[in-house]
Amino acid sequence: MSSDNLKTERRLGDFIRRRLPSKLAEFIMFGLKMAWACLFAGLMLLAIIATKLVWPEAAALARYDFLMIYAVSIQIALLYFKMESWTEARVILLFHISGTLMEVFKLHMGSWGYPEAGLLKIGGVPLFSGFMYASVGSFIARAIRIFDMRFERYPPYWTTVVLALAIYANFFSHHFIWDMRYALFAATVLVFWRVRIYFTPFGHRLWMPLILAAFLASFFLYLAENIGTLTGTWLYAGSREFSFTSIAKLGSWYLLLYVSFVQVTLVNRSALAFWKERNST
Repeated sequence: MSSDNLKTERRLGDFIRRRLPSKLAEFIMFGLKMAWACLFAGLMLLAIIATKLVWPEAAALARYDFLMIYAVSIQIALLYFKMESWTEARVILLFHISGTLMEVFKLHMGSWGYPEAGLLKIGGVPLFSGFMYASVGSFIARAIRIFDMRFERYPPYWTTVVLALAIYANFFSHHFIWDMRYALFAATVLVFWRVRIYFTPFGHRLWMPLILAAFLASFFLYLAENIGTLTGTWLYAGSREFSFTSIAKLGSWYLLLYVSFVQVTLVNRSALAFWKERNST
């Protein structure tokens, strides 16, 4: 985090702490930091809602194409104003590629579809959809930096990579062979059950089990996904516009979060230094 951002955060924290009880001030700072970490995702969801409400049917520019241009513009602005690091931008690129590949496959298999027209597509998938996956990676990378996260009792790194690859592969292979999601749920617990996330909302160092953090994050991602289905931006097979997503998708997001987290650590492993330091002492 830049020195200017640190000074701003300190001034804001001091302002809140002088006027509120310490526990409440800590909670408010947690909420503000979480909202800041969700900046990319929040801006994308706002655009999806706003364009659904106001986009004219006869517009020369397709709504999907506008969302793609909008997403790229956000990325450029965040980098230009130093609100996002180049490391986080690399995470977004990695997620955009892996997410788009899965989208093309899932569209081909009939899992879901995009009912609107657009020119900026690959294999029938609008390119802005890759940024929806990328926003998950952006959130994780930004949260690690903003909350100064460190991870204790982290498992051997190779096990996390193998697990992430198995989860990602299952999103493809379950169309042809046995769906291994229940075995993968158990594997996430087996690999990560001892891991603690240490984070700093403001002033005090707190911790949370990584598995609990993954479940909570997946729940909010599930709610966010429903914004897409309720606005008809994408539709699942057999569903109708303005319908809620099946609760089973919560499990899919839970598994995808581990893929997302490992992808972030591939680009930026500095947060894992805490685990190395603790195990070397």
